[in-house]
Amino acid sequence: MFATEQNCWFIRKVVCWRAAASIAWAVLLLPPITAVFVIFSRFSLLHPIQTISECLSLLMSASAIFSFILLCGVILMVGFLNLEYYTVIPTIACSKIALLGQLLHPRQFVSSLVHCIMGIIVAWCCAVTIGGRYETLCYPCTQSDGSPQMCLNEYHLILLLAGAFVGLSHSLLAVIYNLNYVSFHTVQQYKYLHFKGSLPLVIKCSTTQALYFIRNYIVVYFFLGYIPKAWICKTLSLHLNSSAHPLDSVAGLLDLSLLYHLWISASFLLFTWYITVLLFRIFITEGCSFPVQSSFTEDAHQCLPKVLTDKQPMILKFLALHDLALLSQHSPSRRYEVFSLSQPGGHPHNWNAISKECLSLLADLTQRLVAYHDTVATNGRAKSLSTGSERKTSSESSGTDEPNSPRPTLLMRTPASVFARSIVGGPQSPLTAPFTPDIDSPFASPALRRLTAPVQQCSPWYGTVQSPHIMRRAPKLWSTSTDSQVGGSWPPSPTSVSSPKQESSKPSLLTQFLQNRKEQVKHFLAKRVLIMYLFNKLPEASSQALFADSQAHIWALEGLSYLVQASFSEDQFGVVQTTLPSILSCMLVLQEAVDRHFKLPHASSKPVRSTSSMEDSSYKTLRFALRATLKTAIYRITTTFGDHLKAVQMSAEHRKRLQQFLEYKE
Repeated sequence: MFATEQNCWFIRKVVCWRAAASIAWAVLLLPPITAVFVIFSRFSLLHPIQTISECLSLLMSASAIFSFILLCGVILMVGFLNLEYYTVIPTIACSKIALLGQLLHPRQFVSSLVHCIMGIIVAWCCAVTIGGRYETLCYPCTQSDGSPQMCLNEYHLILLLAGAFVGLSHSLLAVIYNLNYVSFHTVQQYKYLHFKGSLPLVIKCSTTQALYFIRNYIVVYFFLGYIPKAWICKTLSLHLNSSAHPLDSVAGLLDLSLLYHLWISASFLLFTWYITVLLFRIFITEGCSFPVQSSFTEDAHQCLPKVLTDKQPMILKFLALHDLALLSQHSPSRRYEVFSLSQPGGHPHNWNAISKECLSLLADLTQRLVAYHDTVATNGRAKSLSTGSERKTSSESSGTDEPNSPRPTLLMRTPASVFARSIVGGPQSPLTAPFTPDIDSPFASPALRRLTAPVQQCSPWYGTVQSPHIMRRAPKLWSTSTDSQVGGSWPPSPTSVSSPKQESSKPSLLTQFLQNRKEQVKHFLAKRVLIMYLFNKLPEASSQALFADSQAHIWALEGLSYLVQASFSEDQFGVVQTTLPSILSCMLVLQEAVDRHFKLPHASSKPVRSTSSMEDSSYKTLRFALRATLKTAIYRITTTFGDHLKAVQMSAEHRKRLQQFLEYKE
């Protein structure tokens, strides 16, 4: 993170300090949490007063202070990992093999190793705190002939291995359930109230998951427990006490006291880690107010229009869009700054920058939806498109394209790894890299990969597309072979199709031979059930990945619609009216693409949110929130302007669609 975002002022001045504050609060909460653990681990119903006095003396001992220092170091490490791996756009695996690739990633291996080490440290602190038979790894014993020797304390070993197992399980579940995903709540709460309301969930999640982890650990230790015992004994020259029951047996693992201490130690470990994660989420998603304009040149990069348009860390872009949504609803004075004109010159720079960025986000989502729908409609096969159906004449484009509409380049990418930082890429990269249908699969055809190529300027997808069905309405002038389109460019005339140059550029025999062998391998693998199980795309996950960054689009829709609504009475210079046709056209095109997406069978099923886990599953329902926000935004504009919108220049199709909103028929 620090290597790529070191020069960002927001990371240095805001994010790092918020992360440090969350870690400090986690460390401050560690003494009472440890005291509660000591009481639960040593409590006796027969001797309650003696237990309390023993707990107080233990908390004041040197071993307890040393254990507390180690636990503070673990909390610092967990907080650093939260800062390193957090993301505001979840990474959704669209196939089993993609999820397996995330789990086997080298950085995930390092993360799992670090979590195992931290789990062993916490388990050692728990063993020292509990005391008794768990306190040391070895103890003196006597052989059968009476000679003294050092024997392995298996109770201490099983507790240490339980900490490593819980740490590994937590690390893997963090990837599977996107525990590094940080979402923004619709209603901002005070940090104390947010923490207080989430505390019961953390307790329930920690105790429940600890129960499942210990169950799995007991099964693993029953079958494989002899391996670490033999290795430890050989390494440290220890012996096994033949008179003691081995714990990797049914009789040894049915010890209720042992099971209780394993469960309470795992609960303590998960609770301290989840508290750190919860505090980090609360602090990092706290709202941030950006000035609309500044009187000083050195502070211009911190203003809202500049923050929105610059390629900054994704957390900054999300907080800026969130501030825009709040500004447009609740701050008339800041809205006045958005509608104001620059002096000298009299240009609406603030409004132009804000509206252009919001429209660019919405147009990008529209193009991703159109490309995804066309791929799904052809069952993973690229359509053979004609030149006439791909091109629009200059008269058609001049009648439908808006002058101020954004023109982003269509890019579709596979989701970045869970370990990649949330940074906006190049100037042409979208907010997120959504699921690419079957692009990375070994069964994908070469023609399908043409859907991911950058769009040429001659294509109707370059710029604002009024409808995803343009290609079906255009006249078909002449046919074009699929092979001539692989390069991404279209033949300039029908005569060039049969030219001798193109016939001489046919693939060689060796290329055709390799291509045929490649297809044979694909067909052979496609008949294997396990291969298809791993590589088949998950439709529900594909739809979720398509809308993974839709929280930004929701705020962009809210900000634009509320600003347009307020401009009816507050815009003294009419700066909003110049871009009103582009705003309406962009929203209507997006609404058509979203409606088309929800006609797919897997898109309309709403997943059930988990209520007993630290997993933030709000990203699974973002597409439903986007659909509701989009319809509400259009109604907000039509209700405010009413019949005045009939004077806005737009295509006949959009005017007909807008009339449905004016008549409340949508």
